[in-house]
Amino acid sequence: MSDPLFLLRSFADAMPIWLLWLGACLGHAFWMTVSLNAIYSYPLPRRFLKALRKVDFAIILCGPLVFGYALNVLGESGLRWEGFGPRRWLAPYTIIACILGFVVAPICQVMYWLRRTAPQQIACTSEVVDVAQVLGSPPIGRSKQAHVALWPFNQAMQIDFTEKTLRLPQLPEAWDGLTILHLTDLHFCGSPDRAFHEFAIDESMRRGIPDLVALTGDVVDSPEHHRWIVPILGRLKWNNAGLAILGNHDAWRDVPTIRRRLRKAKLDVLGNNWKQIDVRGVPMLVVGHEGPWIGPTPDLTAAPHDVFRFCLSHTPDNIPWARQNKIDLMLAGHVHGGQIRFPLIGSSFVPSRFSRQFDCGVFWRSPTVMHVGRGLAGQHPLRINCRPEVTRIILRKGQ
Repeated sequence: MSDPLFLLRSFADAMPIWLLWLGACLGHAFWMTVSLNAIYSYPLPRRFLKALRKVDFAIILCGPLVFGYALNVLGESGLRWEGFGPRRWLAPYTIIACILGFVVAPICQVMYWLRRTAPQQIACTSEVVDVAQVLGSPPIGRSKQAHVALWPFNQAMQIDFTEKTLRLPQLPEAWDGLTILHLTDLHFCGSPDRAFHEFAIDESMRRGIPDLVALTGDVVDSPEHHRWIVPILGRLKWNNAGLAILGNHDAWRDVPTIRRRLRKAKLDVLGNNWKQIDVRGVPMLVVGHEGPWIGPTPDLTAAPHDVFRFCLSHTPDNIPWARQNKIDLMLAGHVHGGQIRFPLIGSSFVPSRFSRQFDCGVFWRSPTVMHVGRGLAGQHPLRINCRPEVTRIILRKGQ
């Protein structure tokens, strides 16, 4: 009675064929998407990942046909458990996929809905600016993907200028009201055009010069657009420090050139290192984490323990490391909020080993508060229900 195959057959016998087919299709798509999200979190070759994504999507699309064959939907004979043909070997996976679709996936979705913004976030305001309207025409650029920006419902030309206030008890009194401009995932590749990025920077400066600027990677996404770094990011201003790290798309390009041009734009490129800086007369430990694509992992063993620790990480996957190293505040990007967010469901493709758990927003995993930005652009200028984002963070002292 406890034989796994017997249990699977009993499950199949209790359900109509059409319901088995539907559940299997849903569970199959869920499993393949979660697996792809996890694989994309590893430092694998870019060409391999691009090919794998196409294969993954093809396998998802083939699911309805495969399960229709396994269930012999047209013949209404159900699964075949005897013999040695393909239908025999597809039977167990069909039931397992159905369980994923009707049990595991709904549980994960409910957990996603029940996520709570970190209690440290006490205020959040946002203003959406349609850059095409301001400039008089869509700054789609000239890349091979430029036409995508003109697709219906695409919000790639609409920037969400967000202001979030975080209350941190450990914040020094002198930093009450400290402002951080968080920029991430600029993806200079020709689309959006340079005018789009210049507007984003100029508008950010118009709203107030921040105390700190934090750029969390994926600056360049083509062999030649590192030439945009100085004229665009050179427009940034700050009161105390401008900090930057690289991301996985930078790692696939000319890393020394990108670092050199960021420094020419007056940004302090941290790499996988730490340093102590003075902010309003109080020391702050600033840390860069470009892993897993660029190593080695930052070593904080010699870092002072009695100062506020502020980390720039390209991916939110480094949150376990941040907690272990007692990071107070970490900023990340990389996952773009999913870029396409479906009504009710939310994000789907999120390149993280945590899948959708940290797709965007403010999270708290004691002792670390982490902000994950949706990014300003992407390899493909496609945004649906997930506008590009520039975030100004205001830090407040208090319980």
